[in-house]
Amino acid sequence: MPGKNPYKTGGMFEGALPFIFENAKQLRGNMTATEMNLWMHLRKGINGFKFRRQHPIGIYIADFYYHKAKLVVEVDGSLHNTIEAKKANEVRQKELVQWGYTVIRFTNKQVMQQSENVIKSITELIVHKKHLKTNNRLCDSRVCSPL
Repeated sequence: MPGKNPYKTGGMFEGALPFIFENAKQLRGNMTATEMNLWMHLRKGINGFKFRRQHPIGIYIADFYYHKAKLVVEVDGSLHNTIEAKKANEVRQKELVQWGYTVIRFTNKQVMQQSENVIKSITELIVHKKHLKTNNRLCDSRVCSPL
C-alpha cells in the first residue's frame, strides 16, 4: 500500500501550491539572524529528529518543521508585535492546530539569549509527543509557550 501523497491535503505539505514552495525557497535564502541561529542547532538534528526550514504547510510556511511529530516551530521577531500580525498569527496557529499540528513559539530574544532552553523545550515536547504515541494514547495538538 503506497504512502500518502505529501502534496495532497493530509500529506506533509497539506496541499501547498507551487507559489508557496517558491516563497519558501526565497525565505530559505533570506533567513533572519535569529532564524539562522536556531537553524544552526536544528540542522544537525536534535536526538536524531530531522527538521526542515521554511517548510510549506497548506497556505502557510513554517519557520521550522519536524514531520514525525507534526511540530511547527515559529520564531517571532519584532514584526510579530503589531496588532495585525498578532491577529494573523492567531488565525494561522488556530488553523494549523485544527489540522493536527502542534505549534511552539519563541521570541527572537529567547532564541538569541536562551538557545539552550529553546532547544531543550523543543526536545522535551517531541519526546513527550513520541511517548504518548508509543503508549497508544491520543496526543492532542497543542499550542505551546515555553520558557
